[in-house]
Amino acid sequence: MQVSVIITCHNYARYLSRAIRSALNQSLDRKEYEIIVVDDGSTDETRSVMKTYGNNIRPVFLDENQGLAKARNEGIKSALGRFVINLDADDYIDENLLFIESVFLNSNPSWDAVSCDYILVDENEKHLERISGRDKHIACGVMFRTDLLFEIGLYDEKFKMREDEDLRIRFEKNHTIYNIDLPLYRYRKHDNNMTNNKKGMTKYKKYLDTKHKRPRKK
Repeated sequence: MQVSVIITCHNYARYLSRAIRSALNQSLDRKEYEIIVVDDGSTDETRSVMKTYGNNIRPVFLDENQGLAKARNEGIKSALGRFVINLDADDYIDENLLFIESVFLNSNPSWDAVSCDYILVDENEKHLERISGRDKHIACGVMFRTDLLFEIGLYDEKFKMREDEDLRIRFEKNHTIYNIDLPLYRYRKHDNNMTNNKKGMTKYKKYLDTKHKRPRKK
């Protein structure tokens, strides 16, 4: 097994099928990757959506909402792939993402992880803007060597937001993430994006700065 795709979902049933379909419709041989879908205590139709995909996905169920960091950790712990990549339930990926990123990691043994550029899309999947994964990081679309995530202790579950920033800081202390200048990830912009929660983002920014002893910007 080359790659484990981890899709975490909390009450995003309306988007989930699009994410799963994009993961199923990959140019990488289907035998080379698995799709793990983690239901993080959803109260909508998430589980019904998951059932429609049967054996095409590996389901993981959390009975209560534990937060994104916990959900991702549970997905990683059950992963069989040499590499792991996160896909948010409200996003989707280009059909060549898994093939291209896994080729880069397999061809460069010294590379620890690879990211890619991404395209910001609206609710109707209209392309709004191409963004560099090197200059403006996101948690998803980054393919890690699975063993290295265990080496750094996975996601810090104390973070309910900015968990990806914390993980990246810890990962890059000893490892390098290379960016592929191809727009292979689709980041959906909508009213319920977690980054729209300004109060929560500010709270966990302070926690992040304190944990890593970083000076706070005025």
